[in-house]
Order: sequence, then structure tokens, then C-alpha cells
Amino acid sequence: MDGMITLEEALGYDRKLTREGYREYVNPGLASMMALLDFDKRFVKAEGVVVWDDRGNEYLDFLGGYGALNLGHNPTVVMEALRKVFGVPNILQASLNPLAAALADNLARITPGNLRYSFFCNSGTEAVEAALKLARICSGKSRIIYCRNSFHGKSFGSLSVTGREKYRTPFAPTLPDCCAVEYDNLEEMEKALSKGDTAAVILEPIQGEGGIVVPRAGYLKGVRKLCDKYKALLIVDEIQTGFGRTGKLFDCQHEDVEPDIMCLAKSLGGGMMPIGACMAASKVYRKAYGSMDKCLLHTSTFGGNSLAMAAGLAAVGYIVENRLDKRAAELGEYALKRLQDIKKKYPLVRDVRGRGLLLGIEFRSGEGSLLDRMTGGTVSRLGREYIGALVAGELLNKYRIITAYTLNNPNVIRLEPPLIVSREQLDYMLDSLEKVLEANKGTIGMAISGVTSSLASKIMGR
Repeated sequence: MDGMITLEEALGYDRKLTREGYREYVNPGLASMMALLDFDKRFVKAEGVVVWDDRGNEYLDFLGGYGALNLGHNPTVVMEALRKVFGVPNILQASLNPLAAALADNLARITPGNLRYSFFCNSGTEAVEAALKLARICSGKSRIIYCRNSFHGKSFGSLSVTGREKYRTPFAPTLPDCCAVEYDNLEEMEKALSKGDTAAVILEPIQGEGGIVVPRAGYLKGVRKLCDKYKALLIVDEIQTGFGRTGKLFDCQHEDVEPDIMCLAKSLGGGMMPIGACMAASKVYRKAYGSMDKCLLHTSTFGGNSLAMAAGLAAVGYIVENRLDKRAAELGEYALKRLQDIKKKYPLVRDVRGRGLLLGIEFRSGEGSLLDRMTGGTVSRLGREYIGALVAGELLNKYRIITAYTLNNPNVIRLEPPLIVSREQLDYMLDSLEKVLEANKGTIGMAISGVTSSLASKIMGR
């Protein structure tokens, strides 16, 4: 049709055209939100930890695709793997894909316990959907226990076990027989399990979007024991924590916990291809889908395609061979110590926490301050929604560091750089954060200095 936009023309879009395109055809609210804090820059090149905008400025990416970029942007090893499979059938359901067989074999070798069979899909939320269906068909039960403040995705099943009402309420009623319990509370978990009607417990070993919440030592192992006691399956969501992010290949290995089902995605695709995987122990998978009459009960058109499998083979191989888990452990320990020192100096920082290179910095919202009292609580209310974004905005626009807040707790910004980040890049990030806090004396006043006049007017109640 006349007027259709070509790829070449789209590659030439500037910031203004892109913003207009989002407002007219993609997501107008997102376009406004990104523009408000000057987050909608036009990035044109990326390599490793560094991205460049259309003016030639360099930025350090400490967001890392929410954990999808463990190998950094455009990793050579993954790009070379993709080139090798150009020309082979990418999607051909009338056959079996040798690359899928090989990647599933490799995953079975490196994952904990008796995890053996892999269902390949395209995203983390799809992996969770597969896990929920697998748990129900295997157990013959329907009840799923999940944790408050959790995040497992936004498709309907995964949303039903995601623990923030902001995302659930507009789509209610969600799936029945989903029961929420407090995270890091074994007593409440046992009370819920003791009814004996639970198909599975699903949880994150560290709540990522919940604000980088690390449970007390022994919690995950305790949940494993309770699942065994009450004959429920344990689903561990390692979508964000997997593939070396927290100092082990998978975070549940910190407590030697063996899940019945594990959800994977993000860095499984090497930052180049969308891949999700739902892995299951042999006895679980065989009971659910092991016969010919059941083998097609859960499938995916694009799941297991050749390009995605090639990316997965290359990414997983590189992570394991280069011990990126060990690198994450060492750099994370160093960064956490520095963050703890920063916390002692600046009252705006409420807490720092995390493991490996999954770190969170929680800021105070201004509750109880003079300005908060003057505005009838408006400052703390807006602070709870915007303070993380404002700190991220300062880091982006003054120091060219890309970060973002966590979805369930906007007071927390995450440090989640590629695992190939250097000590020098890490130091620059931490030095820049301290400069932001020092320039504003670590107080809530920083929130006003970094925001646009319209948001500042809202905070001041004008």
C-alpha cells in the first residue's frame, strides 16, 4: 500500500518521530511517562555494557534488560551462532529440531537436581503459564500458592500468581484457586499447605520486581521440605535470577534446593532472541505429557525455533565456560559493601540489598518530613511512586547511566548490569550515585530538583 514505512525509513526515525509513533500507534501513556523524565533518548548502537545515542554520547547500561543481558549487548558469540544457522529451517513442526534436543540436554546437565525435560517457549510469562498447567495436570489438584509482592508475569495465568494488586485488580477475577501467602514466612506457608489440596507452590528465590527482596537463609530449603511433607510441587521462578546473575548458575543452588519445576527465560537467549523454558523433573513431566495421547497438550508455534535454540546454545555455553557466575559473586560482594557504606552516609537511602549482580537501593519517600506535612502527605504519596524514577533520571541525564525502578516497589532502583561489567564501570556507577546523593544532601529535596516543573508542581501542591 502507498505510504507504508520501510525498514530503512524506520531506522532513520529521530526521537520526535519515534515519540509520535508511540503516541499514535503503540502506547501513548508510556510515551508521556518516558518523555517526562527525558528517558526516551534515541539510542543507535550498543556493545557490551555501553550504548550510544544519536548524538554520539556513551551510556553505561546498569539495567541490563531486566536480567536479559547477562552477556551484554550484541555478544559476538551469540551473533556468530545466529549466522551459522541462517538458511536452515527455522520453524518446521513436521520434524524434530536437533538444536532443541541439544539445548535441552545442556540445560539438564547444569540445572539442579533431577530437572530433565524442557518445554521451550518465547518468554518468561509463557514459561510460568506452562509451569502452572504442568503442576495441575501432574498433581490432579488445582490450588496454587504464591507469595505477596511477587512478580511472575502479566499474561492471565502468571498474573493470577503475581502479588501486586495494581496489575491484578483491573483484570479481576483472575484464575480461581490461587492463594497468596507472605514471602519469607514458613509458618504461613505451612498453614496454607496443610490443607493438602495444593498442586504447587511458585516463588522467586529473590523477589526481583518486588524490590530485590532476599529471604532469610533457610527459607527456600524450608519451603522445599514443606512441599515434600504436604505432597505439593515446588516451582522455582529463576527467570531473572538464573544463569549466573546472583553468584551461582541458579539462585536456588545457594541453599542446594532442587525444584520439581523451574522457569527460565531472559538471558537464556543471550540478549538476542526471545526464549523461555519450563523445565521439569522426569517423574513430573512423564506423568503429565509422557504418552503419545498427551504429548501435544501444551505446545508453541515459535517455541524451539532454530534461531532461538542456536542463541541459547551459545549463551549458556559462554556463561558456563567463562564462569560468569563466579564473576558476578565477586563483583556483587564488592558493590554491596560500597553500597552499605553509602547508606551510612545519606539518609535518603533506606536500605541496600541483593546478591551477586542483582542489587537494589531503596529510597525513603519523604513520609513525615516538613514538606510532606505542608502538602498533606502529597510528597510521600508521590515519592512512593516516583522517587526511584527520579534518582534514575538524575543518573541518566547527568551521568549517562541507565537504571530503572522495580515494578512492585518504585522506591527501589536496581543495579543489574551485564555480568561482563568491569570493576571500573562498576566504580563509575557507584561514584555517580554518591555524587547525586551528595549534591542534594541525601534528602527528599533531590526529588524536586530532578523532576520536570509539572511534577514538581504536583509535589508542592500548587
